[in-house]
Amino acid sequence: MQIQIYNTLARQKEPFVPQDPQRVTMYVCGPTVYNYAHIGNARPVVVFDTLYRLLQQAYANVIYVRNVTDVDDKINAAAKAENVPIGTITERYHQVYSQDMAALGALPPRIEPKVTQHIGAIIGMVERLIANGHAYEAEGHVLFNVPSFAEYGRLSRRDRDDMIAGARVDVAPYKRDPADFVLWKPSPPDLPGWDSPWGRGRPGWHIECSAMIEKNLGAGTIDIHGGGHDLIFPHHENEIAQSTCAHGGRLFSRYWMHNGFVNIESEKMSKSLGNVLLVHELLKQAPGEAIRLALLSAHYRQPLDWTEAGLREAKAQLDRLYRALDGLRDVQASADRAPEAFIAALADDLNTPKALAELHQIANAANKATDAAEKSRLKGELLAAGWLIGLLQQDPAAWLKGEVSADVDVAEIEALIEARKAARARKDWAESDRIRDELAARGILLEDKAGQTSWRVAS
Repeated sequence: MQIQIYNTLARQKEPFVPQDPQRVTMYVCGPTVYNYAHIGNARPVVVFDTLYRLLQQAYANVIYVRNVTDVDDKINAAAKAENVPIGTITERYHQVYSQDMAALGALPPRIEPKVTQHIGAIIGMVERLIANGHAYEAEGHVLFNVPSFAEYGRLSRRDRDDMIAGARVDVAPYKRDPADFVLWKPSPPDLPGWDSPWGRGRPGWHIECSAMIEKNLGAGTIDIHGGGHDLIFPHHENEIAQSTCAHGGRLFSRYWMHNGFVNIESEKMSKSLGNVLLVHELLKQAPGEAIRLALLSAHYRQPLDWTEAGLREAKAQLDRLYRALDGLRDVQASADRAPEAFIAALADDLNTPKALAELHQIANAANKATDAAEKSRLKGELLAAGWLIGLLQQDPAAWLKGEVSADVDVAEIEALIEARKAARARKDWAESDRIRDELAARGILLEDKAGQTSWRVAS
């Protein structure tokens, strides 16, 4: 399998060639844990989880690191508002984040470092940058000296004026250059802080990821660095500058990948518009797999327009796929690998729309298959392809029954189905139809297949 990746740095698709095929490394910028994650936060999780699954298909040892930012001004503000330590806020929302992302079918990363566990590594990297002339101390701050790195701006391809404006930098009097950015800043007594050679303070945002990558993946070059499109500048641009200069000019990352934004019903998601959709709330409205499928319905590099209709369609698609699997409930799966056309779609820069089309082709073939060996192969392919894209991970019968509310008497439904089965056995078709119609009026749909009757709640 030859994986192709669109490299943001090169602005083109390139064959993925890891530095060491025995140790493939990927780092993705993770959450700042001070509130619930919204659907835009979930998109990179689902995108890079899909890539992680694909890489595992091709390489035996994939080290996926996704950080947790647990010290930040927004966290400080949330902790002050509740009059609690920052750890109370970060532990609460990190736990919720992990549960919500798991509900979307995301595998846990191999390593999930926290900023507060890497203060020593951050201070050490800042000291090296000062020592080699790429950073300087000024009025309790330590700043990166942007003019000292000639390639600054190569990732974002912005000119100097755009970079200064885009970074929203504070043109403070202690800066040597307006583009210089903070590596370490002083903390007053009422804010979290750590002792350092420059006084009590806390790290700037950008240096955190560079230090966590060095600590967990080594000081060498990593294979893939990912995140949302909004991180290209200034965050990832600054990471490149820091890490390259801290490591004697060594290449920081071989490939840079960025997912597009999520809009809501064709509008930008924002608090001012009141259209911020939290994953935690969406999970009360739809299964996590349906949310995942909706997020994968557009190519990851393109903007995604999130709509209620799109989420309903994703649920309906999954219903069709699970019905195909349910029809093979008595078949033993023989294949343990997805079809080549499906793998090729994912390997082509994660072309998930094409991969989903291939998944439906497998399901359609399974619905039409009559040969036992073909059914066995197709079931295996459907399950293997589903795993690669993070779908079809539930029991089909349970999925098709839907979310059974408390007022649905499962025992009564099963009893009525047995009564209908008895009526059919004695060829009392009128009674059989009456029971079916009664259940349908309650929103319970029956499906007869291969001598068995299954039921589900109407969607």
